[in-house]
Amino acid sequence: MHSIFSRVNNISAFLSSCMMTLLAAIALSSFLFTANPQGDLAISSIKVVSSNARRYPNKKQDLAFVHFNITADLTPLFHWNTKQLFLYLEAEYANKKGVKNEVVIWDRIVRRKEDAFIKFEGKNKYVFRDISSSFNGVPPANYVLKYNIMPYVGLLQYGEAARTAEAVAFPATQSRL
Repeated sequence: MHSIFSRVNNISAFLSSCMMTLLAAIALSSFLFTANPQGDLAISSIKVVSSNARRYPNKKQDLAFVHFNITADLTPLFHWNTKQLFLYLEAEYANKKGVKNEVVIWDRIVRRKEDAFIKFEGKNKYVFRDISSSFNGVPPANYVLKYNIMPYVGLLQYGEAARTAEAVAFPATQSRL
């Protein structure tokens, strides 16, 4: 006859197989929910200021301060498999050499559906600077509000909630900070 250990092993193997099947069904069912969040993004002003670089006091570095308004309804992204949303504002531009840059300048984590209607007015949370040390001669930038859905089970899903209607140019550099 079977020992108690082999019976416990068979039962635990069966239960873990059932659990994995259930989790796979949950992960696959989250792809059935397709949401189209609506948002509006407006850049109110951009200021470029010349400052001393952090590590090199004799080197000048341009810093951009972007003031923006975000209004977005992200409630359609929340369903039973959504744990939280990672929301971020990204500046997309090409530098003087034509290299495409995507810089995150602001972010927020939304954990509840009740907090998913975003109305925010502010400036960049992170330092916005170009590797070439200057924004002079850099083409205008597009600003995009993107999100990342973090599910309880399954793959991360990325999307875009809002985009500026047209590219916004960098102004001339102002005096030191």
